[in-house]
Amino acid sequence: MAFRRRNKSYPFFSQEFLIQNHADIVFSLVIFILIGLMFEATAKTAILFIQPQYNVTTLSPEGEVTLYHYGWKDSATILFYFFTAIILHAVVQEYLLDKVNRRLHLSKSKNTKFNESGQLCVFHLVSSVWSFYILITEGYLLHPSSLWENYPHVHLRFQVKFFYLTQLAYWLHALPELYFQKVRKEEISRQLQYICLYLLHIAAAYLLNLSRVGLVLLFLQYVSELGFHIARLFYFTDENHQKMFDLWAISFVFTRMVTLTLMFLVVGFGLARGENQGLDWEMGNFNTVLIRMTVLLLVCLTQSWLLWKFIRFQLRRWREFRHEQAVRKKAAAKQPIRPLKRDSLGHHENGVLKAENGASPRTKKLKSP
Repeated sequence: MAFRRRNKSYPFFSQEFLIQNHADIVFSLVIFILIGLMFEATAKTAILFIQPQYNVTTLSPEGEVTLYHYGWKDSATILFYFFTAIILHAVVQEYLLDKVNRRLHLSKSKNTKFNESGQLCVFHLVSSVWSFYILITEGYLLHPSSLWENYPHVHLRFQVKFFYLTQLAYWLHALPELYFQKVRKEEISRQLQYICLYLLHIAAAYLLNLSRVGLVLLFLQYVSELGFHIARLFYFTDENHQKMFDLWAISFVFTRMVTLTLMFLVVGFGLARGENQGLDWEMGNFNTVLIRMTVLLLVCLTQSWLLWKFIRFQLRRWREFRHEQAVRKKAAAKQPIRPLKRDSLGHHENGVLKAENGASPRTKKLKSP
């Protein structure tokens, strides 16, 4: 299975060989793990990489329900879907983005940003639809008080735990992709910032048993980022498409406000009045004043930093727009006024020939033969 066209062969285990064939190598590892399911001796080990672990069966009014909690074996599952994310990244790049890039003929800097937005657009679309489906089926949107009631939320349904594992796997895979995609040095620091922020917030929500409020915040964030990357893709295809950035700006500010309001409601109000106060590692209870203040401080700092970057971005766009308007006005003022074309009978006005005195010239009558 070849993901990229081989224009040149490189020595084995060289840097260029690894970059060019990394998807094929990872695909071989995934196939090796899947083959392990076929044999009884290796099936128990292979299942650790594919299926979420730590399941507990409980009785409910609906019958037996299988719930999950986290543990160190989750790292094996994250590793498997880390490999899967690398393969899917290569598929999207080879069969979708590269074909579009050949038609657009973008510069190197724009090409890097186009590939980044294309990959993240696909991921944010899938993740936003998936998270919205979980929020609807679990009833978190219809019952907001369930976001903090009965904390700690140690036991998760399969779809909730699988969602968090795949989220961690995707953002972890984004780190080596900076090397595989040969991202420019100027772009590495910017991409590392949001990758690390995603990993920090998702891991904190998962490990501190704040998975419910984390789902809502991820849904809001992914919808907002989806709008930004769609606007940027349209901008690269045609630079006149800038109105979508205005729509994204509204959704961005709205997301920041809702995020801060929701966190103060859940952490500052709901958990602060909860019955289970104190630190209990075995029960997964982290409802202490210090942890609550740390979580709120982390979210507030992150949202403030994002707003600061947003304001700087909008000011830069406004200056560029004003500069373009000034250049256009100067260019229009320097253009000479074209004189009206006149002939011997008069001049043309609104498609009609006018005489010099304003009357229409008479046409000569042709003599009949």
